[in-house]
Amino acid sequence: MTVVESNRQSEIANRKSDEVVVSVRGLTKVFKDFWNRPKARAVDNVDFEVRRGEVFGLLGPNGSGKSTTVKLMLGLLNPTKGHIEVFGHSPRHVQTKARIGYLPEESYLYRYLNSRETLDFFGNIFQLSKSERDSRSEQLLEMVGLGKTQTRAVGEFSKGMQRRIGLAQALINDPDLIILDEPTAGLDPIGCREVKDLIVALARRGKTVILSSHLLSDVEDVCDRVVIYYGGKIQAAGTLKELLAKPDALRITTPVLPRETLERVLEIIRRDITTGEVRVDNPTQNLESYFLDVVAKARAANETSGAQSGARVAEYLRAGVQEKPETDKVLEKLSLPQAASPKVEIKAATSVPEIKQDDKKLAALMQPTETKIPEVKPTPEAKPADLAKADEKLSSLLGNKK
Repeated sequence: MTVVESNRQSEIANRKSDEVVVSVRGLTKVFKDFWNRPKARAVDNVDFEVRRGEVFGLLGPNGSGKSTTVKLMLGLLNPTKGHIEVFGHSPRHVQTKARIGYLPEESYLYRYLNSRETLDFFGNIFQLSKSERDSRSEQLLEMVGLGKTQTRAVGEFSKGMQRRIGLAQALINDPDLIILDEPTAGLDPIGCREVKDLIVALARRGKTVILSSHLLSDVEDVCDRVVIYYGGKIQAAGTLKELLAKPDALRITTPVLPRETLERVLEIIRRDITTGEVRVDNPTQNLESYFLDVVAKARAANETSGAQSGARVAEYLRAGVQEKPETDKVLEKLSLPQAASPKVEIKAATSVPEIKQDDKKLAALMQPTETKIPEVKPTPEAKPADLAKADEKLSSLLGNKK
């Protein structure tokens, strides 16, 4: 094991928790036709668990059951058989949904809204205040590299830029569980690297990430554990170290050795090896690392009108679960008995600003004033003689003569 791999395993062990976020037992989903006959068994008796702070990968070819599993976790589909829990509740639990951020494979966004309006719309769904929506939108747009294009309509964006704003909307509610379906689809290599770095940073802060992707290099870079689907069943599961290790081969990496030293080492190795081939070559970096290095050097001397590199992770994406989500607070308030009225605390300002003329008028109108009610005198009772005269006048007007 190399030093880099050892450091990564140590980091994964430190950030993972025993708290189970998603629990799946015997999960089965069978789609039926119009006559209620079984048509396709999309998920077949699947078992796995996802813990807090880990990046969990769902892998498999098209039609293997990955997307169906994601929809079952989101409560968009009902399982035919089996049991699934998210944060200890049913996926249809309202408070549970408020703790989930979801980026679908296709970004279903309102094309005539700009970036800031899009995030404001989704933030309003989670009952965030106006100031909170503005603050989070600013941080997220900078984080995904769209700070300079926030006034452009989303319909004008390229697919890669739509994935960036889609990722931002998935994080607007500061979720504890983040489900990403093909998050790097359409992104350039720089954007892919930034998204992968963001996923790792979120996991370090106690978030749980479930990643579904066909780009195996992306999964290998960020995932702690994976399951591989085929035909609706899990064919392999475990950590990447367990699944990718080759126990029948050994690699030794050293600095450049003098020719004489290298020949002596090879002579000793060949003496003890009876079968197999001993090969010596120079280690190479992958194309992504080389590409990013070239772009980093070019960025220092050139400008671009394309998407810029994102900044650090948004400040509000807190580590772990420190307080209840905003929607939970709203639901708690709505569930209080009607007789109980919340206490309102009023704090005096440290300094009194100058009151404008309009404010003085408003204050005067709001002051309680004494209103005098005019005295109503009782009407004296009519006498019989007066009533007779009134009756006589009324009869004459009507033309009735005695």
